[in-house]
Amino acid sequence: MPYTEILSLCMIGAFFLMLLGGIPVAICLGVTGFFFGYLGFGTSLFALLPARVFGVVTNYTLLALPLFIFMGIMLEKSKIAEDLLEVIGLAMGGLRGGMALAIILVGVLMGAASGVVGATVVTLGLIALGPIVNRGYDKGVASGVICASGTLGQIIPPSLVLILLADIMGESVGTLFAAALIPGLILSLLFVGYVLLLGILYPASVPAIPQAERDLTSRRELAGKLLRVVLPPIALIFLVLGSIIGGVAAPTEAASMGAFGAILLALFSGRLNFSMMREVVRSSFVTSAMVFLILIFSQPFGLAFRGLGGERLVQDAFSMVPGGLDGQILFLMLLIFVLGFFLEWIEISYIALPLFLPIFMQAGADMAWIAILVAVNLQTSFLTPPFGWALFFLKGVAPPEVRTIDIYRGVIPFIGLQLIGLGLVYTFPQLALWLPETIGW
Repeated sequence: MPYTEILSLCMIGAFFLMLLGGIPVAICLGVTGFFFGYLGFGTSLFALLPARVFGVVTNYTLLALPLFIFMGIMLEKSKIAEDLLEVIGLAMGGLRGGMALAIILVGVLMGAASGVVGATVVTLGLIALGPIVNRGYDKGVASGVICASGTLGQIIPPSLVLILLADIMGESVGTLFAAALIPGLILSLLFVGYVLLLGILYPASVPAIPQAERDLTSRRELAGKLLRVVLPPIALIFLVLGSIIGGVAAPTEAASMGAFGAILLALFSGRLNFSMMREVVRSSFVTSAMVFLILIFSQPFGLAFRGLGGERLVQDAFSMVPGGLDGQILFLMLLIFVLGFFLEWIEISYIALPLFLPIFMQAGADMAWIAILVAVNLQTSFLTPPFGWALFFLKGVAPPEVRTIDIYRGVIPFIGLQLIGLGLVYTFPQLALWLPETIGW
């Protein structure tokens, strides 16, 4: 094996060792990229680096990221999700599992309104976990529903994952948003079906809200609350997604409309003030800076790995996978699923994924379909122990009686449901491709 390829393997090993040592991802990427690139080629390899970094920070599509992050944090701080859960929970409380169904629906709405998973999981955990456990819900079921519902923002547009995948795979953001819509709704329906099945088989684990409590709110009052609370976020979703998928606005323009719409929702709810706006802006800057720092430091890492022949090494090994294109896709899905136990989605997207894309491009695979398969698979990385971020987010806000083992136990069925959803999209590609083809993307 050539010296440079040995260096590329050492580079991957060093990256994982630094990551397991608790060093931030961006630092791991930058240090290993510069160090091993210098060992292999001196300073000559990095002549292209300034242009690559400039391309990241001036990428017009990526400008949508901080705007969508601002939109999600504004909706979280203005307690829109809290209002949604209260009203939808009352409307569905007569069903066994009604509160869990309300959480799933709020997860869909918040995911479609913001695409920020951490904000949704923390918000749902703060406002819902304690109350539904006190109502007699099984702790594992309650935890699993909240974690899984919060991760729907990974696949339901406007997802930050889809924006970055569009950049990596050379597809338009509108195409991926349209392609992800039906798979995202299918996952939501799988979650709903599971909760309804629990209500039939194990009713004690998902009890209905007592009739006496539901009688405290009349049907007219409930209908009025539904209109006031549910209609504005739905209008915001149609404004943002409709303008992108319909080709009326680019993702960046739509994201700016969404950010402005989130400010209006906070204003009309009476909760907008200078202190909240300052906190939202600060949190948006911090989160955006973290994402862009990883994107910038992934450039020297990618240059060094390709220059050392690592990409060729991976492709040669990948070509030996039996089963042709189908076998290679299944191998990639297995690899992403396993990496999800240890890495964040952004690391997988910018480190592992680009190594395999040339093979699929040469084989003529539909890259929008591959992108949605990857996005659905990456969603499981938020739920898989030991490093699933949704588990950490929920544990940080869970009441003391909800143990870590309860959260781990609760997410296992939802990981299985997500794998079923992945299998459906793989078996029936038109689930992802029909909508983009229909609207002409």
